[in-house]
Amino acid sequence: MSPYPEPMARLISQLQKLPTIGPKSAQRLAFYFLKMTEGDAKGIAESIKDVKASLDHCKLCGNITDIDPCRICIDPKRNQNLICVVEEPDDLLAIERTNQYKGLYHTLMGVLSPLNGIGPQDLRISGLFDRLKKGQINEVILAIGSTTEGQATSLYLTQQLTQHFSVSVSQIAQGIPVGGDLDYIDELTIARALEGRRVFMP
Repeated sequence: MSPYPEPMARLISQLQKLPTIGPKSAQRLAFYFLKMTEGDAKGIAESIKDVKASLDHCKLCGNITDIDPCRICIDPKRNQNLICVVEEPDDLLAIERTNQYKGLYHTLMGVLSPLNGIGPQDLRISGLFDRLKKGQINEVILAIGSTTEGQATSLYLTQQLTQHFSVSVSQIAQGIPVGGDLDYIDELTIARALEGRRVFMP
């Protein structure tokens, strides 16, 4: 039997569904919410509902957006000949925070992971190829994490891109540690990595 009143137990149970939140962290958050004013608590709840109701993924790049295509894709000031490939929308936002990159993006929504049954067909790779077939892109930057799965994804994309498309393929390199996740890396490090990207020769 739970020592908490039913509403508190239910809140703690729901909070544990969040990443990195265990039972003790969920309990602390639940008690923090209990101490908040009713207005602040309602504000958080309404913001969560609004995010789910009003945001979706851009049909072109996969970024989170409230309009489709997203503001980056329709911005005429962006370099239409350059596309940066990332794993997730939060990686895209991490690069945007550097204010160093002015091209387009393509989000894969994951990486190749045969052990978990994730192949090319499970990612947004075909959408990337469709965009390249239009012939406007002349360079693809691979800004994918340096985990084992990320490296395998970069290798697969490099092989496919150099074999089937007339594009230059580069990869961010300097400053990104092995096993690093872009969302946890500071803006200066990401900016230097973009500047020091390497070009793969077919």
